[in-house]
Amino acid sequence: MNALEKSTPWNGERKRLTSFLSGANPPAPFNPNPLPLIGVLEGTGIGPQVICSALKVLKSVEEVLDLKFEVRSGGLIGEDAIKEHGQWLPEETVEFCADIFRMGGAILNGPGGGRYVYDLRRRFDLFCKFVPVIPAPELANAGKMFPQYLKDLDLLIVRDNIGGVYQGQWGDRATDKGRVAEHSFSYSEPEVHRLVEVAARAAAHRRGNLYIVVKDGGVPSVTALWRDVGAATAKRHGIEARFMNIDLAVYELIQNPTRFDVIATPNLFGDIIVDICGVLVSSRGVTFSGNFDAHGRGVYQTNHGCAHDLAGADVANPGGQILSLAMLLRESFGLDDAANLIEKSLATVWKEGWRTADIVEPGCRLLGTKAMGEKVAEQVLRSAEALRPA
Repeated sequence: MNALEKSTPWNGERKRLTSFLSGANPPAPFNPNPLPLIGVLEGTGIGPQVICSALKVLKSVEEVLDLKFEVRSGGLIGEDAIKEHGQWLPEETVEFCADIFRMGGAILNGPGGGRYVYDLRRRFDLFCKFVPVIPAPELANAGKMFPQYLKDLDLLIVRDNIGGVYQGQWGDRATDKGRVAEHSFSYSEPEVHRLVEVAARAAAHRRGNLYIVVKDGGVPSVTALWRDVGAATAKRHGIEARFMNIDLAVYELIQNPTRFDVIATPNLFGDIIVDICGVLVSSRGVTFSGNFDAHGRGVYQTNHGCAHDLAGADVANPGGQILSLAMLLRESFGLDDAANLIEKSLATVWKEGWRTADIVEPGCRLLGTKAMGEKVAEQVLRSAEALRPA
């Protein structure tokens, strides 16, 4: 059995996640260059390091699969953008992203802090975040969870990106009793429906198991809307929506994670749940996701932050960023072979005992960010070579 035939959690024919979006077949973009176009936003903190590792892996994919990509670097985001432009998402970066989307490209996004991700999602109506949660068997003993409780875990989180608390209105005012911080937010029926519609389609295609996360007593009117819309939408797809309060959902994700299949969640609750799922896959450093508009235009990222305390230290795990690249190739360009090659090469490197500090185990060999990226890029070359006829 060669490296590419080894069983990994990403094996098997799966329907593309973007196929669950309502307008996943947009009009043909104007693209004078026939090469697949990837726009890169390095981000801040550890962003440049993990993005560099992912791009090394992309170079190896180009070499072994006879592919060629056009890669364009964009502007500043996050804290660096605030320092230079006074905005988390400067207009020049907005224009860069708009150009990439207009020409049918996708964006590989490094971590960017502050309001950056929320502003980007709102600006381009990236309403839906897909977060696959499938523990890698190669890392079964690298995390804090007993492996037997994660057996056969295959979870998809469908998170709203542009409503709720993170996209509300806020302010700060002085009163005779001191400062008052105010924040208001809302969800409309169309916002809830289009997100739950995506989740219901996914659940109907998978195991028919849909949970919708709410908080009855805490946000009663918002919960009532999600309950009403969720139940009706699921029924139209021939499945039943189950509702679970956020506090119980977090508990159950740790206590009994395999009960879940597809989870649909409002913005804030989704943020919490996605971080909890980092425990299920051994480390936040290997988490990844894609953010999409209705037509499947996507921004791909890790689910961890900028980790400014690790910036420049060459210790960050590039695994999540590498997996976000694989997701980009599969979802935006339909390059399943390339995506599989990346995923399986990373799994092989882990299986051989090469690890970054967050997932190192006794007997493993410790690598920094740069060396791990190089190791995966080398494995891409070796894995493809194993498939070639003698």
